[in-house]
Amino acid sequence: MGRLFGTDGVRGVANADLTAELALGLSVAAAHVLAEAGTFEGHKPVAVVGRDPRASGEFLEAAVVAGLASAGVDVLRVGVLPTPAVAFLTGELGADLGVMLSASHNAMPDNGVKFFARGGHKLADELEDKIEAVYEEHRTGAPWDRPTGAGVGRVRSYDEGFERYVAHLLSVLPNRLDGLKIVLDEAHGAAAGVSPETFTRAGAEVVTIGTEPDGLNINDGCGSTHLGKVRAAVVEHGAHLGIAHDGDADRCLAVDHEGNEVDGDQILAVLALDMRERGVLRSDTVVATVMSNLGFKLALEREGLRLVQTAVGDRYVLEEMKQHGYALGGEQSGHVIVLDHATTGDGTLTGLLLAARIARTGRTLKDLAGVMERLPQVLINVPDVDRTRVGTSAELASAVADAERELGSTGRVLLRPSGTEPLVRVMVEAADIEQARSVAGRLADAVKSALG
Repeated sequence: MGRLFGTDGVRGVANADLTAELALGLSVAAAHVLAEAGTFEGHKPVAVVGRDPRASGEFLEAAVVAGLASAGVDVLRVGVLPTPAVAFLTGELGADLGVMLSASHNAMPDNGVKFFARGGHKLADELEDKIEAVYEEHRTGAPWDRPTGAGVGRVRSYDEGFERYVAHLLSVLPNRLDGLKIVLDEAHGAAAGVSPETFTRAGAEVVTIGTEPDGLNINDGCGSTHLGKVRAAVVEHGAHLGIAHDGDADRCLAVDHEGNEVDGDQILAVLALDMRERGVLRSDTVVATVMSNLGFKLALEREGLRLVQTAVGDRYVLEEMKQHGYALGGEQSGHVIVLDHATTGDGTLTGLLLAARIARTGRTLKDLAGVMERLPQVLINVPDVDRTRVGTSAELASAVADAERELGSTGRVLLRPSGTEPLVRVMVEAADIEQARSVAGRLADAVKSALG
């Protein structure tokens, strides 16, 4: 698997890459690293452990719980809940550590282990590196310092987690959703219970898709990566909108009453204006990644709002938000972070806030999302090139400069080396799709010529 930790925990094919032994060892290593960092000083540590409904989550949860308890950590098992619910409960219950077992939007055979620090925040990179190093050290023979007797951790189910999370979501809604009919596609995932319950209690009439997880059908032809079902259901039922989550419900995409997709950039634009109107958009600033559509940036500029852009990955968005105290950030994929109420992307919260805006204004989602126009975007992956020279090739810099001159202020070029493969991603936006394709094709040829 190479480096174990990626941008969102440790992920791989369950029982092949991500084994019970690996999950157990990482959990023990995390407990030891956090203990050495002083996180547990002066008290018996407590961890919150949750999972999505994947079949492999059952044995991986058992391995994680065993590892933590063997390292002297008391464990609260919250069962099947969304990733943002585990993050929330880690903070709400004053736990020292949170662990979520999920591979998010990935297909069912995959799974992942994600750690949260005290307060429900993602672990810092240096702590993940330390956990990986300690795991490797002990995997190759160094003995663990193991507690015995009363020093081992105790394990109990915490069934109240569902209700506490639902109550939290309802408490942050600015207004009720009475009068709205909403289609919810839960991807047979972790929010299959939480999301319909919350929307219903908030006053909406709810039509559900993907709320019968059996351990094998997560993300299978439904959810935020497959919008066909929610589109059809919205039109069929005459709903005001549709909301689609992924397997662990940390992201949200939407569909308007005509069945048109509303992506993460558009959702951010709608929520930004809503939060400014309510006086909670600090510094009139939104944080997003460099992959956000240029139309999003132009829309914010027209509305007098500022856009701060980061590297791709919601963890980088979150770091920027925390460092400067910004209240709203996210990605085009539907990871939306409302930092006053969540420490990670929360698809259910995002959907609730979007619906609340519709209910309060009486406007359609199509009308609200029309604040921004998505410019045509073309992405070409150029394989088998030296991605390390993207920023140093004079030939490539000249080609990019020519493309930028041609596009002017209504277009954009982004060349990004892949973090995992020997390829370069060429992304071009323009007011006209044919121009975007033409410029992207020329730049892809230039990448091959300069870096091949």
